[in-house]
Amino acid sequence: MTMRLPASLRLSPRWAPYVFVSPFLVLFAVFGVFPLLFSLHLAFQSWEPTSGLGSMEFVGLENFAFALEDEWFWKSLKNTAWLALVSGVPQHLVAIPLAVFIHTSFKRLRDGVMAAYFLPYITSTVAIAIMFSSLFSTDYGLINAALSATLGMEHIDWLGHPDTLKPAVAFIVFWRYIGFNVVLYLAALQTIPKDLYEAATMDGAGRWQQFWCITLPSLRPMIFFGVTLSVIGGLQLFEEPFILTGGKGGIDQSAMTSAVYLYRMAFDFNDFGGASAMSWLLFLVVVVLTWLTNRAFRPRDEQRSGQEAS
Repeated sequence: MTMRLPASLRLSPRWAPYVFVSPFLVLFAVFGVFPLLFSLHLAFQSWEPTSGLGSMEFVGLENFAFALEDEWFWKSLKNTAWLALVSGVPQHLVAIPLAVFIHTSFKRLRDGVMAAYFLPYITSTVAIAIMFSSLFSTDYGLINAALSATLGMEHIDWLGHPDTLKPAVAFIVFWRYIGFNVVLYLAALQTIPKDLYEAATMDGAGRWQQFWCITLPSLRPMIFFGVTLSVIGGLQLFEEPFILTGGKGGIDQSAMTSAVYLYRMAFDFNDFGGASAMSWLLFLVVVVLTWLTNRAFRPRDEQRSGQEAS
């Protein structure tokens, strides 16, 4: 015997989709929307967290003014831009030809090779940082041992000197994310029709001409997607420099990125208002650079129409 709910408790069919989606909306509102709005509210407040919410004091734009006058904030932005550029650009310059090589040279083993390159991306950042801390060790690191054995170089204090710390962090970021970009470009390469290459071969085009005239133009949308992710991820770089430097940014703050400095402002200096203001300034930087990336990769026809319209 089945029991039926009273008509007053039955759900109308038009509300059923909203009920099924509601768990996601509730979780997104609690863990997504609320933190953003609270951070925006904090950007205009002076707050001592240990004193409770009642200790908030409205200070207007003072937090933003402090951030714009803070030398460490500007230094963190420069460090972030340097690391994003040095680690991000080589990712794509290496990933594109590497993806083409894997796509053309490996058939049956392609999935295994892709998995091997993708493995660093899904590996724990803490494990990667600890591994490279050992590799870059001054006295017992394999990198110094290899340089000493092959080139006769003296041991380098990679993580204890400002001139070598940033390149070391950039190399780690490059090593971790190049596999992700290789997978992106491999996926895009598989969508290019083979007829284009066959026709180009019949017309006498060599491999370099095919790569330049067929492969690269066809990869343009994926390059735009990958570069955009690199820009956003590079400006939000946190885990690698934080773990390698013990959360302090290294000697002379040489590897202190904006995300690391925001963390220090909030949890080391106990200034949540200033940290929130800096986070929103960083958000504006991300928006501007993403817009510039979009402009750079916009198809030429759209660029011309936009210029004519203006």
